[in-house]
Amino acid sequence: MADPELQLVARRIRSFPDFPVPGVLFRDISPLLKDPDSFRASIHLLASHLRKTHGGKIDYIVGLDSRGFLFGPSLAQELGLGCVLIRKQGKLPGPTVSASYTLEYGKAQLEIQRDALEPGEKVVVVDDLLATGGTMRAACELLGQLQAKVLECVSLVELTSLKGREKLDPVPFFSLLQYE
Repeated sequence: MADPELQLVARRIRSFPDFPVPGVLFRDISPLLKDPDSFRASIHLLASHLRKTHGGKIDYIVGLDSRGFLFGPSLAQELGLGCVLIRKQGKLPGPTVSASYTLEYGKAQLEIQRDALEPGEKVVVVDDLLATGGTMRAACELLGQLQAKVLECVSLVELTSLKGREKLDPVPFFSLLQYE
């Protein structure tokens, strides 16, 4: 990890063993959010990747409820784009479309406003962390219902041992930091 910006970001991720349950090593982004230089670096690195990979072909950044909301608007602002929100069920006014996904102990639903995107608009989905990939996969399905084109999914942190990126295939995935 030679990039000083990436090192700055990595130093602000802390680990909590056995949270929220025994056997889980929780990756906490709170110190990164507390430090403006680290947060700015994370946004800059994600934006640089997207500029290099997609140039000016992105129409919107899509932030996922809830911590994707911390990165989505800042990333959109850095790229000069708008940000669209995907929320948990029952949080958005007006007509919505929804997609279900499986959690460790049940099911949940994501929603987007029916008029949030036009068919063919190109989007990038952002969240803070990719674990099993269920939430991000549901977001891609939801965007497909609106006939949007998902160019890529990105996150700050990826837990590689959970193989979440495999659930996103064929949608490309990028993360700044990878942990087992």
